[in-house]
Amino acid sequence: MEKDDIASHRFESLSGVHKVLGLPAPLHPLVSLINNANNSVDLNKLPNPHILGFYKIAYKQNFHGQFRYGQRFYDFEEGGMFFVTPNQITAHDGLDSDHSGYTLLFHPDFLLGNPLAKKIREYGFFSYSANESLHLSEIEKETIISIFKIIEIELQGRIDDFSQDVIISQLELLLNYANRFYKRQFITRKSVNNDLLQRMDDILNDYYNTDKSIETGIPTVHYLSEELNITSGYLSDMLRSITGLNAQQHIHLKLIEKAKEMLSVTNLSISEVAYNLGFEHPQSFSKLFRLKTNLSPVEFRKSFN
Repeated sequence: MEKDDIASHRFESLSGVHKVLGLPAPLHPLVSLINNANNSVDLNKLPNPHILGFYKIAYKQNFHGQFRYGQRFYDFEEGGMFFVTPNQITAHDGLDSDHSGYTLLFHPDFLLGNPLAKKIREYGFFSYSANESLHLSEIEKETIISIFKIIEIELQGRIDDFSQDVIISQLELLLNYANRFYKRQFITRKSVNNDLLQRMDDILNDYYNTDKSIETGIPTVHYLSEELNITSGYLSDMLRSITGLNAQQHIHLKLIEKAKEMLSVTNLSISEVAYNLGFEHPQSFSKLFRLKTNLSPVEFRKSFN
């Protein structure tokens, strides 16, 4: 599908989504909770793919199949939660008829004047892809669904001066629980994460062993995430949870490791070492090396010898 076709399936208002799905107009123009626990709403009616001009938080009870987030499709083997930011392309393969669960839609304007308008950018999982969705235990599911139901009750009641604050407080609670559950997921999926760590190390070793650094420069977090088929945000968050370091810091560790190797077993000049590692300027290499080792490259070479 061409870019112009995707752009034509852009929803700027919540009412536009409700209309396509055959639902009554939303009870609030800037926030909507679609309760599809009984799978009565056919979400396949949405154009595929499409763009929302607002946030989306969805919990799917039994969703199987593929879901597109950005430029890739990913498989869902079980239900879970996923989080979509405004202006992100989303799509599914259209093969699964079970979309039971809850979908919370809210426009950025709904948060204006509240600290959450700024804080929401700090929740890294809004940048995750569908294959990095949040999988919930039974107790966690009950917690999340209870918050959705409170928001639903609030929307169905009389809208008054307190409605916005009450709903935003529940939204923030939902996000904080999601943050906690993602941290738990990093821990409980250690075998998967350790595999990612090993693959990342292999990718970095291959990068330097095949002289890619000379051709394309220092490896980037984006490069690593592309090779691992996960988002940059998920990669850094996962690494921080199990090593305390983000992806950029891991790249620097590998770079310094290779630098020490070159400085200790070759006669390459400092400039040549810097060039082989992907630096355009030797001064940048020397600055980073001193920052990480408390020694200049020259001092390290002398101390080693």
